[in-house]
Amino acid sequence: MNKEIILTVSEPVTLMPFLLGSLKNKSRDNIKSLLRNKQVLVNSDPVTQYNHELKAGDQVEVRGERQADGIVARNMRIVFEDEHIIVIDKNAGLLSMASDNEKYLTAYNILSSYVKQQKPSNRIFIVHRLDRDTSGLMMFARSEKVQSLLQRDWKHNVTARTYVALVEGEVAEPEGVIKSYIYESKALVMHTTRNPEKGDLAITRFRKMKSNKDYTLLEIMLETGKKNQIRLHMQEFGHSITGDKKYGATTSPIGRLGLHASVLAFIHPVTRKEMRFESKVPAKFRRMV
Repeated sequence: MNKEIILTVSEPVTLMPFLLGSLKNKSRDNIKSLLRNKQVLVNSDPVTQYNHELKAGDQVEVRGERQADGIVARNMRIVFEDEHIIVIDKNAGLLSMASDNEKYLTAYNILSSYVKQQKPSNRIFIVHRLDRDTSGLMMFARSEKVQSLLQRDWKHNVTARTYVALVEGEVAEPEGVIKSYIYESKALVMHTTRNPEKGDLAITRFRKMKSNKDYTLLEIMLETGKKNQIRLHMQEFGHSITGDKKYGATTSPIGRLGLHASVLAFIHPVTRKEMRFESKVPAKFRRMV
């Protein structure tokens, strides 16, 4: 069930028999699952009790998509989930997945534990990553099939990936495009070059949101998604992201990397519905300009 159904109660009845009578293709266990996942609302309020008393005129809404419970850990929250995908808003400092130095405190492990609480056989799969020190929106798949569907045609499936960056210095241009070629050295360090034979084409668009003589807030749109692309391009542009010592920054006014994934829009891999999620620009960013 991918769409919402709205039903009107005609006479007093309890919720379970009403739903069994109205949803002919649903078993008692199916309905208990809908209730548990807060997909049933009575007069716009989620209801989880199967014996909830209904009266004539009540409106019962049954949603096809599971409603996210919000916070699942101190450093991330779920903003959307259904049986195919999970979208999270993560804090700076949280790894997307395990590294040599951190095996356990990762978005992947937190979500794995979360879905296994629902059903021990549940799993999640990495679709894309955010740098540890970048905050904002990212997506996980709940099956290998969905992971493959998303990654197979990522460029066309994802309709918007927008970031907000706090960069050093006052950017003069109201908007612009940065193009160069990105490659990884043998020492596993990312570099940019103007030589198309040496790296992969990377394109970053930017628009100035606000600035002062010390810092600028930029909206950044990715046309390609290369590793460390925004950080490299901002250094090449002469306006390194604040707190990004690795790529040329000399200041760290907010005590973290000034990069936030603010918009993620994509075509749902199964329902083909266009999905769009937005995360507010951190207050620390705004205060600097």
